[in-house]
Amino acid sequence: MPHVYTPVSRREMLARTANGFGAVALAALLAEDGRADPVREPVLHHPAKAKAVIFLYMDGGPSQVDTFDYKPLLEKHHGKDPHKVMEKVEPTQFANVGRVMQSHWKFKQRGQSGMWVSDLFPHVAAVADDLAVVRSVVSKFPEHTSANYFLHTGAGVQGRPSWGAWAGYGLGTGNKDLPTFIVLNGGLIPPGGLDNFNSGFLPAAYQGSVFRAGNPPVANIARLEKTSADQMVKRDLMRKLDALGQKTLGPADEVESAIANYETAYRMQTAVPELMDTSKETTATKRLYGLDSTYAPTVSFGTQCLVARRLVERGAKFIELTCPSVGSDRWDQHSDMKNGHEKNARATDQPVAALLTDLKARGLLKDTLVVWGGEFGRTPFAQGGDGRDHNQYGFTMWLAGGGTKAGTVYGETDEWGYKVVRDRVEMHDLHATMLHLLGIDHKKLTFRFGGRDMRLTDVHGELVTGILA
Repeated sequence: MPHVYTPVSRREMLARTANGFGAVALAALLAEDGRADPVREPVLHHPAKAKAVIFLYMDGGPSQVDTFDYKPLLEKHHGKDPHKVMEKVEPTQFANVGRVMQSHWKFKQRGQSGMWVSDLFPHVAAVADDLAVVRSVVSKFPEHTSANYFLHTGAGVQGRPSWGAWAGYGLGTGNKDLPTFIVLNGGLIPPGGLDNFNSGFLPAAYQGSVFRAGNPPVANIARLEKTSADQMVKRDLMRKLDALGQKTLGPADEVESAIANYETAYRMQTAVPELMDTSKETTATKRLYGLDSTYAPTVSFGTQCLVARRLVERGAKFIELTCPSVGSDRWDQHSDMKNGHEKNARATDQPVAALLTDLKARGLLKDTLVVWGGEFGRTPFAQGGDGRDHNQYGFTMWLAGGGTKAGTVYGETDEWGYKVVRDRVEMHDLHATMLHLLGIDHKKLTFRFGGRDMRLTDVHGELVTGILA
């Protein structure tokens, strides 16, 4: 009877024939300084439209009916009992359903596309023709922590890899001096904590590296040793010990990831301070991003957006920005809607528009996918007197650049802006589309765990072809 050969993956082959990826990486690192660049090139399933992703995470859930989804019916029925004028009012997170509430802000049609954008975002309104607005996103969860995990990982539970980790796993790094997945923290860690940026069952080298808003941006970025020679002695000893451990014990993901992270951390000592130093940017560029603003949250988020552009220029693959503190809550306005949304919009509107403008001017927007949005939307009726509760049945996100169709509006909610009625977009669909634009087939990007091939989209996900250029 002929022998049947079972095919193995590249990972398994390396594990069986050598000492795993860590040893391969270590061999390259131990080579002479003139060695070839060890940065792994991505293996794409099809030609990529985008080389990098910037996710502008609007933590808390901006209101779709106050931003990009204009519903005149709210004005007509303002102040009425939604149970009497709407077909069905679903249970809300806090079971405090008030009256139908019109938007505090006027809507206008913007640009050549005629896209509806409210006065809450005057700067983003000016670049509306660069956006692909999706008004038909839905979530499975009405609660922040589960909805955040779902948005970031495709599962509403803790412990799964973030989409930034998946992107890094699929693409590798474009810069050996930087992590594959970088989170620029504006000062607020979202509900669910750092597990939103976790590598889960993927190798730890792909977890999100959180850069702080302050200085230094990364803990322990400056060496503790008196001289670089002293530090190099310690580094060489660690290399020898790691190599001995790999040779003696065999391959282990934890050790391999630790080796990779040690080496990246060492190189970051030079790369990160230069990256975060925006002093050499022109006065016009700083002004564009709002760094001259008298409102501190604008300066904070503007700096994040400027650093995101600098990261893209340096080959970073996935960059996520979190919201700055505005002295009250995130976009999660259960009361005092006007004040809360205006504070958050003032912090983010100018920097976001500046990022798109700057990327476009430098020829980077066509290769950079920018995604804006939160974990869910808000109800078209009030919570109490002047707030909006969570709404997972229909909300808005937008994308720009990176192979998306500019000046496009996709999907539709009902006449209240409450529930999706056309072209429903699941989170899995958003994830599949992001990977597609990066040149990756979401069904083929898998990792063996728990006895089966796992993927970001699980067994779900369809491309949102209507927003593709």
